[in-house]
Order: sequence, then structure tokens, then C-alpha cells
Amino acid sequence: MAKLKDKVAFLTGAGAGIAKATAKAYVAEGAKVAIIELNREVGEAAERDVRAMGGDALFIETDVTQDDSMKRAMDATIARFGRLDIIFNCAGGSLQEDVPVHEMDLKVWHHTVNLNLLHPFLSCRHGIPHLIKAGGGAIINVTSHLGLMGSMKPAYAATKGGIISFTKTLAAQYVQYGIRANAIAPGSIRTERQIKRYENAQWQAEDNPAARVRAATHKLYPFSAGPPEDIASIAVFLASNDSRMLTGTTIAADGGRSSYLKIYAGED
Repeated sequence: MAKLKDKVAFLTGAGAGIAKATAKAYVAEGAKVAIIELNREVGEAAERDVRAMGGDALFIETDVTQDDSMKRAMDATIARFGRLDIIFNCAGGSLQEDVPVHEMDLKVWHHTVNLNLLHPFLSCRHGIPHLIKAGGGAIINVTSHLGLMGSMKPAYAATKGGIISFTKTLAAQYVQYGIRANAIAPGSIRTERQIKRYENAQWQAEDNPAARVRAATHKLYPFSAGPPEDIASIAVFLASNDSRMLTGTTIAADGGRSSYLKIYAGED
């Protein structure tokens, strides 16, 4: 039997990468999905891809950093599907300008906080009442292995660490409503953006030892870079009753990097 039959999932950043792979994995397990994405072109393409699988999907053009936009997206999800069972918060990213604290432009800090930390707050702010109405559900927040061990990008690491604490708080506050909250901390994942960044010849040819190490380790798996589908499989587990004993936890899906591998200067 499908693990997510008739469940409704709200996925941010689902036009590409991990969240798109997760949307497809959810549909394969019987769920209906709201594809929350700012980029209309990729959002519509993701919706078509899911529909081609025989799934039910709705693309909603959304700025995840804006409260009114997130409320409209949640309202549209409920209007279309009638309920909400799963929130998957995956939209996020880092900037090249995320430099040492004393050199950082304040705009970089605010941008990163809004995208990586305000966004899951807004998603939960508007989605949790619907999870309560449904009698419970699952919240899955995507953090990073760098939220577990820090990095040379302070804004990114701080926000991803914040997601872990936020997830624990959600688990404690909403357990009485049958809501579970967990996080996934991926390492390097071979999304389209990461492939473009790490695997092009020009980038690898830079006269930067740390960059060359990162490009080389990015190709390794399972100890470094895996496909988005690996994270999607974990997201299915956390959304299903198979994980009913888990809440407030963070799964480090990074091939062990946060446990025992060296942090390279400039790693992201």
C-alpha cells in the first residue's frame, strides 16, 4: 500500500533539486503536492513532470520570504486539496558574499536569514493550523551538515543551525496535536545548481587548493555527493507512519562528513 495515500504535501523550493525529487517521491507514494516556487518557469515544469507521473500537483508562484505570499500559497493549497498533512521546507541557499563576519555586508546576512530561517517559520505559521485540523501531520525541515558543524560561511551556517533548534521547538510545542517535526541535514547533493558549480572545468581549474579538494570530494559517494533522490527517500520515511517514533530529530544525510571528515577552508 502507498505510504502517503491521499496525503497532501506543501513543498517549498519544489521547482528543482531536492524538493522536486521529494515531490515526485511523495506522489509515487500516493500524495498530492503543492509545488511552492518563486521561478514560474521551473515551477510550471515541475508541475508538468509530476502530472506526467499521473500525480496531482499544483504550482503556486510564491516568495517564501514574504508573509502575505506564503499565506496566499497556503490558502491556495487548502482551496485546491481541502487539507494539509505534510510541510516540507526546502527552499534556501547561500551567497558567495557570505564572507567572514567583520567583512560581511548586512544585506547578505538579512537575505540569508530571510530565505533560510524566516521562510520555514512562515510556512509553519500558516500551515500548522491546518495540520492541527487534520488531526496531526509531519513537518520536515531541510537544514545542512554545515548547520551541525559550522563553516566558513557564517550566515549560512547560523541559519541552518537555527533550523535544527527551530525543529526541536516545533516538536515540543505541537506533539500534543499529533504533529511530528524532524529535519534532514544533507551534505553535498548533486542538484543541477551544485553540478553547475562544482563540476565545470573552469571552476576546477582555479588556482585554489581548497576549491580543487572540494571539486574532487564532490564526486565521491556515499562520503560526499549523492543524488537528490537519496534525500527524497528520507523525506518519504519522515512523512510516513514508518517514522512515527521520531520527532525533534535531525538526520545527517551527508555520508558521514559531519561526523568525522575534515572541514576544508571555504567549504559550502
